[in-house]
Amino acid sequence: MATTALIPNTSVLIKKGIRLLLQVVAALFLASVAWVLIYRWVAPPATWLMLDRRAHAPVGLGYYGIQQEPRLIRYQFRNLDEVAPAVPLALVAAEDQRFLIHHGFDFDALASAAKRNWKGDGTHIVGGSTISQQVAKNVFLWHGRSYVRKAAEAYFTVLIEFMWNKRRIMEMYLSVAEMGDCTFGVEAASQRYFGKSASRLSPAEAALLAGVLPNPLRFRASNPGPAARAKQLRVLRNMRRLGGTTYVNTLINK
Repeated sequence: MATTALIPNTSVLIKKGIRLLLQVVAALFLASVAWVLIYRWVAPPATWLMLDRRAHAPVGLGYYGIQQEPRLIRYQFRNLDEVAPAVPLALVAAEDQRFLIHHGFDFDALASAAKRNWKGDGTHIVGGSTISQQVAKNVFLWHGRSYVRKAAEAYFTVLIEFMWNKRRIMEMYLSVAEMGDCTFGVEAASQRYFGKSASRLSPAEAALLAGVLPNPLRFRASNPGPAARAKQLRVLRNMRRLGGTTYVNTLINK
């Protein structure tokens, strides 16, 4: 009898546990939707990576320009019409040339990156993330690598593609992308490396900044080395192939 009496109690506990789990999932979903919706119009005060960089200096072989204490974050949010037209064009040319036509994920780029990584020796990992994925990672997620974080990145990518337009995604990217130690966004990078506003950047300068994005702690925008210069030239060629200002006008009107 005692064993039989426990069965209904166990069943009730399971049902309560499932109900609680569903409530937690629903709360997290609504909170994430509200968070993304707010950033549709409001600039982020900071990102998790900014806070991490503020607290800890990055350590790695070949890193340059590491700021000593006090570690002050350089960050100024800019709308698309507050930067030179070459800036969004250079970012797309360097990072995601299908930006205007995909819906958050470029499966061709992912397949190509996976193939190159499979054939490589493992010392240089090629990424296939789109600008949308990088915004999801940079704005909403913590710094690090894990399957949980990758799943969260995919989730937030879907949300921002659904709730934002391409213009807003680009504004967020050009404002929060890391472009040097404690330096986030093209405005802060332009002020630090060229001593002028991002609204006055030339195509060559925009291409140089975009070219360091794969690893802004190793590639130098100030006093660039041969690798950074080679990447700059590739970005400039891609900018011309994309159609220059015609492409930018398409992006602005999205």
